[in-house]
This record gives sequence, C-alpha cells and structure tokens, in this order.
Amino acid sequence: MILYYKFKNFYSFAEETLVDFRLTGKAPQNRLSHALASGQRVSKVMAVIGPNASGKTTLIKPLAFLSWFVGGSFFSRDKTILTKSHFFADSDICEFEAGFEVDEVEYRYELKVSEDQVYREALYKKQTKSFSYLFRREWNKASQQYDYSQQGFGFSKADAQRVAKHVSIISVAAQYGVDSALRLVDMADTVQHNLNKLGRKHYGPSSVFQAAEFFSRQPAYMADMSKLLNEFDLGLEEVDILEREVQQGSELVKVKIPYGVHRRENKLLSLPLTSESSGTQSAFVLLHLLLPALAEGGLAVIDEMEADLHPHMIEPIINLFLNKETNPHNAQIIFTCHAVNVLNWLNKGQVMLVEKCHEGDSEAWRLDSIDGVRADDNLLAKYNAGAYGATPNI
Repeated sequence: MILYYKFKNFYSFAEETLVDFRLTGKAPQNRLSHALASGQRVSKVMAVIGPNASGKTTLIKPLAFLSWFVGGSFFSRDKTILTKSHFFADSDICEFEAGFEVDEVEYRYELKVSEDQVYREALYKKQTKSFSYLFRREWNKASQQYDYSQQGFGFSKADAQRVAKHVSIISVAAQYGVDSALRLVDMADTVQHNLNKLGRKHYGPSSVFQAAEFFSRQPAYMADMSKLLNEFDLGLEEVDILEREVQQGSELVKVKIPYGVHRRENKLLSLPLTSESSGTQSAFVLLHLLLPALAEGGLAVIDEMEADLHPHMIEPIINLFLNKETNPHNAQIIFTCHAVNVLNWLNKGQVMLVEKCHEGDSEAWRLDSIDGVRADDNLLAKYNAGAYGATPNI
C-alpha cells in the first residue's frame, strides 16, 4: 500500500508538497481506511478537489511517473526522463519521495532527477523502528560518475556502474533477478492510471478498443465488467466482445469489437459500444483500469473520475474500494474530480484541496490539516461557502 508521497519543483508545484494516506488516531474507523500490521491506518480512497487549472492533475502525476520509472524505465528507448521542473525554478532537478508497504515491510524511496539524468536514487527498508538503506546512488560531479553503495540489495557495484543515467537502478536490477527489485517492480505494475505526459488520456474509440482487447484476454474481469455496467443502470443487459475483420489499408486485420447488448422482453439488440453514449464508453474504459487494481490490491490513479459520467456514478465506483467483497486486498484509489458532492461520502482525511496562488504556483493540503474542521461538519456546504479555500474565483 502507498503510505505517502511528496515531491518538489515539479511542474506547477515549486515547494515541497505532501500527499499523505496515513490517518491520525482521531480519524473515524470505517470502511474508508485499512489498518496495517503496525496498527497504522491508511486511507483506501483519496479525492483531489480544486478549481480548473489549479494543479489537480499534477498532484497525482508523481505516482504515474514513479511507477513508470521504477517499473519500466529499463525498457525506454527515449533517453529523456518523463518529468519537468517548475517553470520559474532556478534548478531543473525534481525531487520525489514515497513511503509504501510490501508484504508487511515498510520502504522509503527517494529520487532526484532532471529530464536528462538521475542525480540521486535511494531505497530504504524499515528495520524494527528505524530505516536502513538497501542501496544509494549519487551523482558525483567531480568524477562524472555515480557513487554507489548497497547493503542487502543484491545488485553489485560493477553492474550498477553500467546503468544508464536515465534509468532506475530498481528497473535494471529486476532484469538481473534481484529479489527486492522484482517485488518493487511487481508493485509498480499494479499502479493503474489514465495519465500521460500531457495529463489525462482522453477516452475515444482507440481507448474503447484497447479496453476490449484487455477484457477479451481476461474472462474474470470481463464478467465483472459486464455485471457492473448492468448494475450501473446504463440500459445494458451485458457487454459482449466479438472478433471481426476490418480493413486497415490494404489488409484485413482481426480486431476485438465490444457490443452493448440491450433487452426488451425476449428480444435482444447488440450495438457497437462506440455507438453507445460517451458515459457508457467511459465507464467501460475506466473499469479496465479499476478491476485489475481491485483484484491485485494495487493503486488506481484516475484523473477526472467523472469525465463523461453522471456525478452520481462516482459513489458506486468508490464503493468498489470500500466493499471487502470487491476489494479483498485493500486496493487504493486517488482521483481528481469536479463533482464536489464526493465530500458527502468521504471524511476530512480523505480529501486533498488544490489551488493556484496569484503568482501561478500550485499549493495543496489535506482537509483535516485546517484548524477547526470538525468530523461532523457538513463538508460540502462549508466548501461551497468558501470556508476551506480551493474554490473557483469567479
């Protein structure tokens, strides 16, 4: 599980910003959180709310970036690291830190990078009450190479010195079969998101076909998706996926085509899903991200959760993460949205507020960090009244 992450000098965030899933002892004990073996309770749901252009997408981008960097930078053909410093910063080095738990062991990962190279990468493991490093990799400006040390990580200095400047040690060590690295890469692979370098991936026909290809290979997820779309009251009896030959250039190629099946009494009608409403298509695409996270105990990072969906659909989607039957491994979700009625369903420790100051810098804070916010407050009413900030200035 993700415990927290923080970052600095990243896109519109100049100062260090913390997103903390760990709850205080005063937080209500309910389905919104999970108790770790240590006794620490961690949120399963985190909503990110704020005006347009405030930095909501940027607040969740570090999770997508770190999952790619740790899990997939070894395979990158592009020597550019997919990050960018604050536009007015004197330095081009972005800083990241994440705390997380794997197999009831707590880790801390630290990273400093520019678009061109890694300047620092380190992994720490909690031993009883304190952390000790598994590896540290520091750029030595004088020698123009990395100083590398490890204890118990299992990746030699000679191998580490061959790792390219734009690649994670963990991503490479996993290719050598290093056990700790393999576990972390597996965790990175359970992060499901709808982001790219520019922000949210907008749903379109290609997204629908990509999701259809995924579901066609995963019968269990296919059944769950079809059942949920039926329960979401979208007018669908079920979703079927058929293989069809389509013309691409001068060739016929086989493509998986999803169909929405409608029933009236004993009559069935199938329509290509691309002919259904944008909300139905969005729900279909969204589920191909959420269901693997729920099944594996991963993390879903979703930008603009309500995109093309009715705001009332957000609650049943959140409930997938709160219900033990649909979330047996305590998967987590963090999402941005403009549907502020989510404040009726969450506690103050499950809400991040984001706004941009007059100089253009983004700032974010957790709602329960504001003095005077009570557990029994009507969060939605007070937010709409401007008591917490992060509301549009119109």
